[in-house]
Amino acid sequence: MIHSGLSAAAILDRVSRLPLATLAAEAAAMRDAAHPRLVSYSRKVFIPLTRLCRDVCHYCTFAERPRPGAAPYLTRDEVLAIARAGAAAGCQEALFTLGDKPELRYRAAAAALAALGFPSTIAYLAEMCRTVAAETGLLPHVNPGVMSGDDLALLRPVSVSMGLMLESAAERLMAPGQVHHGSPDKHPAARLETIRLAGERRIPFTTGILIGIGETRAERIEALLRIDALHRRYGHIQEVIIQNFRAKPGTRAAAAPEPDLDDLRWTIAVARLIFGPAMNLQAPPNLSPATYPALIRAGLNDWGGVSPVTPDHVNPEAPWPETAALAAGTAAEGRVLVARLALYPAYVADAERWVDPALRPRLLDAADAAGYARLDRWSPGLAMAVMPWPAPLLAEVDGTVRRLVARACAGGRLAEREIATLFAVRDRDFRYVIDAADALRRTVSGDTVRYVVNRNINYTNICYFRCRFCAFSKGKTSQDLRGTPYDLALEEVVRRTREAWARGATEVCLQGGIHPDYTGATYLALCRAIKAAVPEMHIHAFSPLEVRQGAATLRIGLGEFLAELKSAGLGSLPGTAAEVLDDPVRTVICPDKLDTAAWLEVVASAHRVGLCTTATIMFGHVEDASSWARHLLRLRDLQQETGGFTEFVPLPFVPLEAPLYLRGRARRGPTLREAVLMHAVARLTLHPLLPNIQTSWVKMGVDGVKLCLGAGANDLGGTLMNESISRAAGTQHGQELPPTQMHDIIAGLGRRALQRDTLYRPAPAERAAAAAAAPPLAPVVETPVGDPDALSRLARRIA
Repeated sequence: MIHSGLSAAAILDRVSRLPLATLAAEAAAMRDAAHPRLVSYSRKVFIPLTRLCRDVCHYCTFAERPRPGAAPYLTRDEVLAIARAGAAAGCQEALFTLGDKPELRYRAAAAALAALGFPSTIAYLAEMCRTVAAETGLLPHVNPGVMSGDDLALLRPVSVSMGLMLESAAERLMAPGQVHHGSPDKHPAARLETIRLAGERRIPFTTGILIGIGETRAERIEALLRIDALHRRYGHIQEVIIQNFRAKPGTRAAAAPEPDLDDLRWTIAVARLIFGPAMNLQAPPNLSPATYPALIRAGLNDWGGVSPVTPDHVNPEAPWPETAALAAGTAAEGRVLVARLALYPAYVADAERWVDPALRPRLLDAADAAGYARLDRWSPGLAMAVMPWPAPLLAEVDGTVRRLVARACAGGRLAEREIATLFAVRDRDFRYVIDAADALRRTVSGDTVRYVVNRNINYTNICYFRCRFCAFSKGKTSQDLRGTPYDLALEEVVRRTREAWARGATEVCLQGGIHPDYTGATYLALCRAIKAAVPEMHIHAFSPLEVRQGAATLRIGLGEFLAELKSAGLGSLPGTAAEVLDDPVRTVICPDKLDTAAWLEVVASAHRVGLCTTATIMFGHVEDASSWARHLLRLRDLQQETGGFTEFVPLPFVPLEAPLYLRGRARRGPTLREAVLMHAVARLTLHPLLPNIQTSWVKMGVDGVKLCLGAGANDLGGTLMNESISRAAGTQHGQELPPTQMHDIIAGLGRRALQRDTLYRPAPAERAAAAAAAPPLAPVVETPVGDPDALSRLARRIA
């Protein structure tokens, strides 16, 4: 990286000594430190709100003069028509490009604004951004020219990012005969001040230089240094564009020479060396067709906006490349083309700082866990078909990915950053990871897919904890979420248990809210009542949160309470309430719940008294791949110590009714790729310590679990009979998946089905026969709050 203290002349002297191939190689190596495999682009629609402009740049064909009969501005309906076409074509960005302050030069513009009811072009732009975001969901990015602090403040609540090309820092280009003569808004000082003000206001910003307009190479470097200085101060420059001048007929610069490919590559490489690895460097692909590999080798990592709907109105002679051609050209250099949003991933990850609250819900809704664009509508819980994975374009698997997979398959412990690398894979690397996980599954557990016939019994939905993702729990009298508050009568719990046994179950899984009246005696009473009614039934019950609360209410230690539960009939614990074992994430999603250390303490205590547990992760909301990696490592380390986990169960966040999502503070669950990868990476990361990876049909749906069973999973979980928690969150995949359907799914994959018990032993033949002949379920009774026979009162009497 070139030291920022050097002058433009000194930098030019240094880089001029290097052959272009050497310079480009150094730049590409620097880029790879932060952007090793991906080249991004934004799928956008281009909205030219007005082509009137008070400036007269000598190379521009975008700007026009007022013409009789031609409206100075697009109408609201015209703007929405363009935006809706873009949304229908899968765009995520609405790029507003327009002339600079035309009302200051043209009476027609001022009159048109007055007729529309707006005092300025900026005010009208703000309203159109607000309209497009509200009506289409597209994320606005605006390029309205030089802006004041007030202009920026007006636009920030309605646009996720803004842009202004510096173009050049050379004031001499303002002189007569130069390209910017007669264009007051092209003065470098004015443009740099706008960029500075954007930094003060925490606005993610795009800028760059235009090469070949009469500047020297030293002047290019000076412009880049000015941008770099502002970015070092404010951190708001999310991308720098290196745009090559294209001569256009009918302009004063029509005969000017265009920079050649080597000149463009040289400038990209120098920019990379100035800005360092992390900066996003872009060169428009439509201005340099058929040169994609050469530009990538010079150090860029982004192609900018590409529209499937609208032309490049600034360079109409240069059509956008087809996305498939751009992806193929990118893959030729061993890179994966990935769609991004108008906001780059680093700014998506810190949206509370960089994005106005009004826009954050849409931003999170459009983003994946890495901050890139999610391109399909799949979401956990939705009953919708899954699309097949696209054919990979990369010729080779990344060497780092190969090495990490090999080490994991040999039983090695991967580091956090290495696990995050596996979660980031795409294209052929993605296929390699899921295939490797599936091969490892075959080695560890063969082609048998196991499932358990069980029944979920959620004994109360009253809870005094305030987990922000939960749509199941209710306050003591709350009626504002799905369903009504209930507190099951003990007789109903017992009835459901007996019915489950008659239908072939070997397990009842009991969990509920943390009722303010419950004590440890409540949980002991539940176990004793079930064992008294059906002694053979395995009780799989009570999350670490319930265990901790039960011990605290009885004023005894965790180990003592767990031993009492075991004596009362408890057979194992579900490893729920884990969510994500990363406290910064827990602070957001469940701030009053037990922290990571406390969860691990309860689970370790259970293992020490001889109670096995499952392990879970609830993912796809506010966390990222680093959080997933930390979670998996904490499970692996505990399993290394105790050996008490029976299986790992990824639980994709179902957002449909979740308060955190409805309030615009979470993503809408993992993408399908992320959900499948969770199973695959868990198989690799937890090997050889945890042999069973379960996939949740309630969350993933039938098509989704088929994919997971081909990506490292070996278990389909429980038939459930009743399912309340995911259903409250909005899942559409039903409450029961009976054994016949389990067998059909498994047989369709060419695998063998086996009914198991909770501890992964084959279920007795008698249980399998009963499950195959199970009668329909009787209606359940949800005991209303206040019923005199409610469980909480009975438990106190029994105790």
